[in-house]
Amino acid sequence: MPMRPLLIPALCTLALVAACDGDAVRISSTHTENSDAKGALKVVRTLQCPQTMGSLTRKGTASAEGTVCTYAGPRGAEVSLHLVKLNGATPAEALKAFEDRLSAVMPQAVAQLRSAADTEADREAAAVDAAAPAGDRASVQAPGVDIQAAGDDATVRLPGLRIESKGDEASVRIGGFHIDASDGESRVNIEGSEGGDNVSVQANQDAAEIRTSAGGGATRANWILTDNRPSDAGWRLVGYEARGPAGGPIVVATVRARDRERGRVFEDAKDLVALNVGE
Repeated sequence: MPMRPLLIPALCTLALVAACDGDAVRISSTHTENSDAKGALKVVRTLQCPQTMGSLTRKGTASAEGTVCTYAGPRGAEVSLHLVKLNGATPAEALKAFEDRLSAVMPQAVAQLRSAADTEADREAAAVDAAAPAGDRASVQAPGVDIQAAGDDATVRLPGLRIESKGDEASVRIGGFHIDASDGESRVNIEGSEGGDNVSVQANQDAAEIRTSAGGGATRANWILTDNRPSDAGWRLVGYEARGPAGGPIVVATVRARDRERGRVFEDAKDLVALNVGE
């Protein structure tokens, strides 16, 4: 089946992202706490910036009155830890500023993903209902099961699962998640939410963008932009890990790496955030 090489990685990505925050939450703060379904996060006044954290080594001392620390990682990776007061802004607005600055160093990836989004919008705008192509037709119906096939097109409906395939394109719905894939364009989009947690994965050829956020009043979010092709400065991955109690402040670790895989650097940046604000 032509869609198999795209749909299997997409489904694996969905399963991986959904499982990321499945571990129990540890609460170890003596500060004022704001509670939500996942536990309590600290209200941070000054960053804790250890000399080392896993593969990261601090560069100098904390700056901007203890609100910024910078770290060097393997293969030229860079991590910056920020304490951000919201001052009336929403967490989304504060994080958008980080996202804009980070994505600016990987313009090729941004352009490729934007091109895929524009192509998808044009395709949907021009789409018209058409009769199924001539050829073999099949229909299977049973309680809770509905399978319809005609030529290269097929629709499968099961409890909690819906798959629609049209030539080299497919649409999969699993619970609250929606996966669109195009074999001809090497494109996969995943959007969905489950229990208040939101996941978005946009991938097109060399570039991919992954965004997750947890439900509840506290901020628990991460964002990653990757590209197989290095930028002019050699970056293949940028992103952030952000957490903070409702109302802030939030602690944000930004990452720039020359390795496309998340690997140890991103996990160590995540540990820096957890050290300061909790999990």
